Amino acid sequence: MGCMGTLIGGTIGMFLGGPLGAMAGAAFGGFLSNTGNRVRFTETQGQDRYSSWYGTRMNRNQHNQMAFFVGAFSLLAKLAVVDGIVSQKERSKIEEFMDKKLNLDSATKNSAFRIFDTAVHAKETFYQFANQFYSEFHYQPQIMELMIDIMIQVAQADNGISKEEETLIIDAVHIFRLDDNLYNRLKAKYTGSGYSYQTPGGAAYAVLGCSPSDSNDKLKRSYRKLVSEYHPDKISSKGLPSEFQEVARVKFIEIQNAWDKIKKEKNI
Repeated sequence: MGCMGTLIGGTIGMFLGGPLGAMAGAAFGGFLSNTGNRVRFTETQGQDRYSSWYGTRMNRNQHNQMAFFVGAFSLLAKLAVVDGIVSQKERSKIEEFMDKKLNLDSATKNSAFRIFDTAVHAKETFYQFANQFYSEFHYQPQIMELMIDIMIQVAQADNGISKEEETLIIDAVHIFRLDDNLYNRLKAKYTGSGYSYQTPGGAAYAVLGCSPSDSNDKLKRSYRKLVSEYHPDKISSKGLPSEFQEVARVKFIEIQNAWDKIKKEKNI
């Protein structure tokens, strides 16, 4: 069982509070009580926020893992239903993402769909989820960028990104206080369109958030910053669930490959 299956199925309290806490409570409250692993959700602040029903404390990493897991599938649900309905094709794409990108085991996938299905019908909005996600990870911009990347991947997989989906993702970029160019840069990576991709070697520069005209020093700084932020050890220490660390690992390799290509092109 993946780490999220362990957390959800165990006695560790999930004191997320806010819209995400309500979502987790609605998704798992009855299920957990029936299994005897009862948990409660509260707005309590401070150290007690990480206490379980039985007094066991949830550490910061466990809290971050739960916040990311619940937040990710709540945001993806609202993205999928932005046009008023989640089609079977969209649901299949979400499942494919769980299987191929996240390698979720069956128990963790069931937990993910429990959150997803609850969020689809919940009164809470995409913006409420996004604002709480920002409050949880505002000090970790690479985690928020990874969430934007995931949303673009999932939206793109279903016949391209619709205008409604694009609006939500761009709004999330703003809520997360990320660079305005981030959306276009990440979208270009998956659609193969945009100025950076129409330029020889442009894809590699887009990965680093740079352009071919940038100085070697700027390229080096960008590479070093990104490779530090997305190093697997650092991502793991920030509390990203293991199920999502594979997505971060792929991004880390992509950054290294882009840099290798640029070094060769510019003889750096």
